Amino acid sequence: MIDFRTHPDKYSHWKLSLEGDIAYLLMDVTETEGIFPGYELKMNSYDIGVDIELYDAVQRLRFEHPEVKAVVLGSAKDRMFCAGANIRMLGAAAHTHKVNFCKFTNETRNSIEDATEYSGQRYLCAVNGTAAGGGYELALAADYILLVDDGNASVSLPEVPLLAVLPGTGGLTRLVDKRKVRRDLADVFCTVEEGVRGERAVDWRLVDELVPNSTFAETVRERAREFAGHSSRPHGEAGIELATLSRELDENQILYPHLVVDFDPRLRTATLLCSGPEDAAPASIDVIKEQGSDFWPLALARELDDAILYLRLNELELGTLIFKTRGDGSLVGEYDELLGEHSDDWLVREIQLYWKRVLKRIDVTSRSIITLIEPGSCFTGTLAELAFAADRSYMLDGQFEGEDTAAATIILNESNFGLYPMCNGLSRLQTRFLGEPESVDRARALVGQELDAQRALDSGLITFALDDIDWEDELRMFMEERASFSPDAMIGMEANLRFAGPETMESKIFGRLTAWQNWIFQRPNSVGATGALTLYGSGTRPAYDLKRV
Repeated sequence: MIDFRTHPDKYSHWKLSLEGDIAYLLMDVTETEGIFPGYELKMNSYDIGVDIELYDAVQRLRFEHPEVKAVVLGSAKDRMFCAGANIRMLGAAAHTHKVNFCKFTNETRNSIEDATEYSGQRYLCAVNGTAAGGGYELALAADYILLVDDGNASVSLPEVPLLAVLPGTGGLTRLVDKRKVRRDLADVFCTVEEGVRGERAVDWRLVDELVPNSTFAETVRERAREFAGHSSRPHGEAGIELATLSRELDENQILYPHLVVDFDPRLRTATLLCSGPEDAAPASIDVIKEQGSDFWPLALARELDDAILYLRLNELELGTLIFKTRGDGSLVGEYDELLGEHSDDWLVREIQLYWKRVLKRIDVTSRSIITLIEPGSCFTGTLAELAFAADRSYMLDGQFEGEDTAAATIILNESNFGLYPMCNGLSRLQTRFLGEPESVDRARALVGQELDAQRALDSGLITFALDDIDWEDELRMFMEERASFSPDAMIGMEANLRFAGPETMESKIFGRLTAWQNWIFQRPNSVGATGALTLYGSGTRPAYDLKRV
C-alpha cells in the first residue's frame, strides 16, 4: 500500500530548514529507501516516495509557515542536483504505476507554481550540479533557476534519446510555454543526452542565471532575499499545524472523520460520502485559526485529497467514483460565506486555494465521476462543485417512499462562479455551459435559492432527475453498463470530454503529455524486449520498430 501521509520528522529524502522568511528545501535522497524493492535511488534520483515528501513539505510551508516568503529548492549532495526519476524503478514498475506516478509528480510541480502565483511564497531553484530529466523538470517548476558555473553542471531532458519516452512531468510544455525557449533550440536540447551547460543554458533561457561556484551559496541567498522582499505573505502571523490525518482502513471501506469511502468490487465503484459541518460557522476568523486543521472546510479538503490519491495508486480496478453528501446545506453556505468575507486573510486564502487544487485533482483523475443528489444531501456552494465536476449527475425528484427526509436541493453561491477554476482557467459552470454562456448568467441569478430536482434539471445543473420508482433500477443499469466498458476507452473518452474551452499550460501538461506518455510507455520501442528503457545500462543498443504510427 502506498500511503501519502507523512511528516517532516519522518522524511528520508528531504531536509527542510528555515532562515527567517526564507525556507531551504534540500533534496538528500536515501538510496536504500525506495518505496519498492529492487533498485537504489542513486544520485538523488526519485520515486513516488520522494515526491510524497516533497508534496507534504510544499503543503506545510503554505499552512504552517506564513512567515516564509521565499523557498529555495536545492540539493544536499555535492555537484548533483537531481538525476530525475529512477530508471530502474521505471523499468520494473507496472504501466499503471508509471502513469499515476507521472500524474502525481505533475500535480506536485503545479502546487509549487500555485504557491508562487497565488500565495506569495515564491520558489527559486539552486542547481548545484547535474539536473537531468525529472530533476530539471523540478527546477522548471520554480520561478527562477540559478545554475552553478563549475564547468560540469548542466541541465538536460534526455528521455527521448536514452529511454524512447517523453519527460513525464511537464518538461516539454514548460520549456516552450513557461520559459519560452525557441522551438528549434528546444528540439536540439531534448535530443542531446548530455544537456546544456554554462552561458548557453542562459542564452537559451533554460536557466536564469549562471553563478561562479565560489559565490553560489551567497548569490542564492541574495536572490531569495530579493524574492522575499516582494512577497505578499503576512508579517507576524502564526501558522497552523497540519495534524496527521485520522484514517481507518477496512477491506472495503476507508473511514475519515468527515468522509467515508465504500468499495463495491462487483460494480467496481468507490462511493465517497462527504459530511457537511455539524455546527454553525465560527463567528470570527480567530476561531478558524484556533481550530486549525480541524476547521471543517480544511479538514474535509485534506481527507478528500488523501482519499483520491489512495484510490488512484492502491485501488486500480475501482473504475467509478460516486460522490454523495449528507448534512445541512445552509451550514455549508455559512462556511462559504465566512471564507468569502475573509478571503484577504492568508489562512482563508490558503484553504480556498487548497479546495481549488483538490477539485482539480478530481478533474484529472482517470475514473468515471458520478454524483448522486439525494434527500439529506448538502450540495451547496463548494460541495456543489462535486456535482459540476461529475461526468454525470443524478438527482432524486422528491422523496424516497416511506421516508420523511426532505427532498434534495442544490444551492448555488459565489463559490461556483470562479473561485475554483479548472485547469482550463474556467469555472466548472463556464465549462459546462461553454456553448450557452447565457446559462451561466441564469445560474448566477439563482444564487441562494433552494433548487429542487426539476428546477436544477431545467437550469442544466444536473444530468437526470429521477423519481423514487426509477432511482434504484436506473442507477444499477448505469453502474453495470459502466463496469462493462473498456477502462482504456473510458479514460480516453472522459479526458476528452471534461476540458472544453481554452488550453492553458496546465491543461496541456495533463491533456497532451499524460495522454501521449500513457501511450509511449507501452510501446515496444521503450519497454519491449529490445526497447530503450528495458536495455538501459546494459551496453546493448535498442532495436526500434521504425514505422511512424
